[in-house]
Order: sequence, then C-alpha cells, then structure tokens
Amino acid sequence: MGSNLDQPNMGDIPGVPTLQPGSAAYDEARTVWNAMVDQRPVAIARCRNADDVTGAVRAARAAGCAVSVKGGGHNIAGTAVGNGAVMIDLSAMRSVRVDPGRRIARVEGGATLADLDRAAQVHGLATPAGVVSDTGIGGLTLGGGFGWLSRQHGLTVDNLVSVDMVLADGAQRRASAGELPDLFWALRGGSGNFGVATAFEFRLHPVGPQVLFGPTVFPLDHGHTALRFWADFMATAPRVCTVWADLAHAPAAPFLPENSHGSPVVILMAFWAGEPEEGEVVLAPLRNHPAALGNAVAWRPYVDAQAFLDQTYAKGARNYWNAVNHRTMDDGLIAHLVDLAAHLPSLESDILLCAHGGAIDDIAPTDTAYPHRNVPFMVTPGARWRDPADDTEMIAWVRQAAGLLRAGASPGAYVNFIADREGRGNEAYGPNGDRLAAIKQHYDPENLFRINQNILPQSPSRTTEADTARSIGLTAG
Repeated sequence: MGSNLDQPNMGDIPGVPTLQPGSAAYDEARTVWNAMVDQRPVAIARCRNADDVTGAVRAARAAGCAVSVKGGGHNIAGTAVGNGAVMIDLSAMRSVRVDPGRRIARVEGGATLADLDRAAQVHGLATPAGVVSDTGIGGLTLGGGFGWLSRQHGLTVDNLVSVDMVLADGAQRRASAGELPDLFWALRGGSGNFGVATAFEFRLHPVGPQVLFGPTVFPLDHGHTALRFWADFMATAPRVCTVWADLAHAPAAPFLPENSHGSPVVILMAFWAGEPEEGEVVLAPLRNHPAALGNAVAWRPYVDAQAFLDQTYAKGARNYWNAVNHRTMDDGLIAHLVDLAAHLPSLESDILLCAHGGAIDDIAPTDTAYPHRNVPFMVTPGARWRDPADDTEMIAWVRQAAGLLRAGASPGAYVNFIADREGRGNEAYGPNGDRLAAIKQHYDPENLFRINQNILPQSPSRTTEADTARSIGLTAG
C-alpha cells in the first residue's frame, strides 16, 4: 500500500449504493453497538450481494483504503468501522435458508443470531451461536463463537461447513474442508483478517423448541458459596447443561425481594437442552439452594432464551471489557471475584464467568485457528456506562480488575471479547499465530483487512516459498 493510506481519496463506488460523509444516512450507518466507538469511514458501501462486495473491495484497494466490515456491528472494539476506511455494510444481506433434511443452514453475512435462530427453530433445529440475539453471525463466527449449546455441540466454528468469501483481490471463493482448506482453517477463529464473508453454511442440531432456562440469584454475602457451588456443579454437569455466572447488580425483577434490587449479587444462569425430567432433577440443587434470593428458571422457547439478555446488553451504552482464561476456579480466584463485585464501577457493569468444556474440548487447539480449548472458565470483567466523562475511570477499573484476575490464569484472550482495537493479536491467536501469518501473506499480503485484532502478513524475507506453502497446508510436508 502506498502513502495515500493516510489521506485516502474516495468517491461513490460504481454500481454499489454508497454513503458519503455528510449524507443523510451516513451517521446512522456508521454507528455500532458500543457507543464509545466514533469512527468516520471515507465511504460506506451498502452491499446487496457478493458482486457489490467485490466492487467495494476493489474500489477500496484502488484508492489505498483499508476495509472494515459491518454485519451486526456488535463487536466490543467496534471493528465494523474505521477512520479513513471503506466500510462494507452487509446489513441488507440477511437471508437464511434452512435445509431440514440435511440439517444445514445457509446464512448471509449480515444476518443476526435472531435471524438464524428463528429460521432454524421452525424445524426444531439450532447451532451454537452466542447469547445476545442481535449479534451479527459473521463477526461472532469468525472469532470462534460460543453460547448455551457449545458444551453439547462445540463452538460456532466447529459447526461451520463452508464460507463464501470475497478476497483482497475481489475474487469470490468458497472455503471448506475440501476447498481452500488452509483458508477454511484460518477463518475458524482468525477473525476478519482474510476477506469479507458473504455467506456461511452451518450444521444444525435438534434443539427445543422448549429449553429449561433462567437465572438463580444469590446475595453477594453468599458469593463465595454460590461460586464454589457453581464451579463444583459444572465439573460434573452433563453436556446438555450449561450454567454461567455473572457478578452484577440485582435487576428490579418480580422474582426477587424488592430490597435486593440494585444490590451486588451472583447470578447463575442455567440452560438445559436435554430430557425434561432429567433436567428438573439435575437443576433442582441450583433452583432450591437455601442461599438463593430467588430464581426464574422455567421452560421457555429456545428463541426466548437466546434473547433473554438482549436488554441487558442493548445498543447505546459505552462498554469496555477484558477476558482472562482460567483452568480452575480456586478459592483465591473466587475471593478476588467477590471483592471486585463489591466495587463494580457502575450499576450496569459486571463480571461474566462463562463455563466451557464438553464438546469444545473435543477438538485440539491447533485443529482450528481458535486456540482456547481446554479452558473451563472464561472470566470477563466489563464496565458499562453512559457519560463520556467517566471513560477514564471505567477503563481503568476493567484493566485493574483484569490484572488482578490474571494471577494463575492461562495465556490468551478470546478475540471477540477484546475491547482494545489493536495490539492484542498474540493473546487472541496464541500458538496459531505463525500459521495464521503465513496464510495472511498468501491471501492478503497488503493487509487490506487490518481493522481487527490484526494478523500481520508473514514477511517473505523471513521464509521460503516452500516454508509458506507448508505453513498454510498446501503441501503434505
């Protein structure tokens, strides 16, 4: 790329609906979920199909502009948009086609989890895909993707069959286990570094339509008891069961005593997708725990469970997160968590604890680009607030909390939970970084797709052509 990267010159893109700075819809289109993000692209391409994406990619490259991609715009770091970049907006590309006989869903790159869940549940099917329904399927998938079904059926990328891509040269290609397998490996956790994903195919599984789901809430005074119970429960829980913990402030919910509203609590959010009678028995110790303030665990449609947290994480607030992996939930870590929960920096802030294991660990860390296997607990301190004047205080609290929680932690951080816009690639990709860099060199040597946790193309001077081919899986060597 030339020096014109710093001062790109971009007009309308021929044949593609394009928004320019100052146009009526420009500011709305560049807005993303995290209100902290205020980036100004040089143009916004409102793509309707893969040919529009090809036109936008080629125009950006010709103008010397980086490319960002907006699906749902839900990424914590706001990588859907970048200053001086061409933003490819896929929000008009949201079709979902389900083949119930083959149990396959074909999903366009701008679809949300709600789009996929609604279409698949018509046939009693689903695939693991996040826990907030307005999340874009594209960004979630390319980063790995996990949700309530992951202990049973693996990550979102573990259920990926193929991806239709527009590459850095504008070529339209399909990646799968049998076509461009090197690229397919990289797309399963390498984030948006390799092109624009215009469509995905996912394997589907019978789920629901009713699942046993909901929160059980404990006062923070019993936080150690609640978290010890949770960790021990998850150590033996069947794969059809997932329980996450959240240290937060109690909602003004009717199932909780009024005097507990707004107080620090531990919320254990349970999900059961197995046999109903067994689920009632397995979750009884949680629902009937003597230290609990109350619970709202109930049978509800799977699509309702998927949307249960939508309002909690609704668009429009300022957000900053971090993520820390832990192999054990020991008493020292629990003590740190309870102490931090007593000093959350705002009423909307929390510390989310995701329980993994099960099918996620059936796949080796190097079998896909997503490296964070065999990590039972993902700890995510997150601040959420409204006033820009509080930015410094909120970010400092999260960084301090994450620093404290890294004692005894496993290396790495989930790429979709990293709020910083750059500089965390080593944590995100871990031992797969070198192979990803070689694949990046092959498919995007000019780093057109760099508004992400960026993987720098491997320098040709540091490797031979044969070495690169071996690294990206083009040879048997």
